[in-house]
Amino acid sequence: MRNILRPLSLLAVFCILTFAGSIALAADISAARIKDIAKVEGVRSNQLVGYGLVVGLQGSGDTNKTLETLSSVANMLKSFGVSVDTATLKTKNVAAVMVTATLPPFAHAGDNIDFTASSMGDAKSLSGGVLLQTPLKAGNGQVYAVAQGPIATGGYSASGRSKNITTVGTASNGAIVEQTVEDTLGQNGNISFSLDNADFSTASRIAGAINANFGGIASAASPGRVDVTIPSYYRNNIVGFVSDIENLSVVPDSPAKVVVNERTGTIVMGGNISVDKVAIAQGGLSISIDKTTDVYQPSPYSMGNTIVTKNTNTKVNEQKANTIVLNATASVNDVVGALNAVGATPRDIIAILQAMKTSGALHADLQVI
Repeated sequence: MRNILRPLSLLAVFCILTFAGSIALAADISAARIKDIAKVEGVRSNQLVGYGLVVGLQGSGDTNKTLETLSSVANMLKSFGVSVDTATLKTKNVAAVMVTATLPPFAHAGDNIDFTASSMGDAKSLSGGVLLQTPLKAGNGQVYAVAQGPIATGGYSASGRSKNITTVGTASNGAIVEQTVEDTLGQNGNISFSLDNADFSTASRIAGAINANFGGIASAASPGRVDVTIPSYYRNNIVGFVSDIENLSVVPDSPAKVVVNERTGTIVMGGNISVDKVAIAQGGLSISIDKTTDVYQPSPYSMGNTIVTKNTNTKVNEQKANTIVLNATASVNDVVGALNAVGATPRDIIAILQAMKTSGALHADLQVI
């Protein structure tokens, strides 16, 4: 029997597989709240972006070759009544940046959000800089927040060496929301839930769970969406209604899948895999070739020549193949036990699974990443 080789690596893989199998054995363990597998349509974040200037840098800003910085500084000063010639500007203490932020759902005017400033010129570092007032726009072109304040880079740059990335900085609660996103949740008397992973069975189960608790108010419109009619007694309590639905438990369904990573030897199996009866043989052929060099030296004064010979010794060792018959089963534990019985290493398991899929014995989607 081959070394039950690489025990720690093999044990880690089989622990993963056995855990996946244990999920398959008890349906109530895999039950999930609706809020963990679906989200309310319309409840989403919005991306914001803006262009600004970071000032107060210690000579680590953009050089005079960065034309957008020169123009931006000149235009900013002009708005304050100061006219300058861009040819005379020195911008070592200023850097042009793109400012990004995420506007969370239900944010209101006056709320604070984080922002990130990223250099777009040739600045060496934004450390110690301060972002000047920068409007942040959404995809529709409207300004929803304004960012301003000191930048924290979490690193340093000195003597040509840098720690972490110093051309990107953040500010916690550094932007102020200026415009509230309209809340239209449930205004038409209906709400919809979007599934994180579209599936006919899961959508049907979500609708069934809602109907079992509130009556016939839900229907699965598609594998990825469940429509719900808000009951009259909940019209003035939309938040409570959504909360009650989100906390209902549903057993999500998913296609049988095996995911393998050939680079790391990691294998993850789902709990609903089935196999047909199949025989697995696992063995190995090892060949070793040793080369030696012998030197024969003639006796003194014999007028002989030194002779050099090269010897090759080839050894072939074929291990006895370990064969096991795997009966038709729907249990991942049986698959794991069978592969363990043949002393397979993680790499061997990947090859065996691929061969089982090719032969049609493995009823699962085999995904190699």
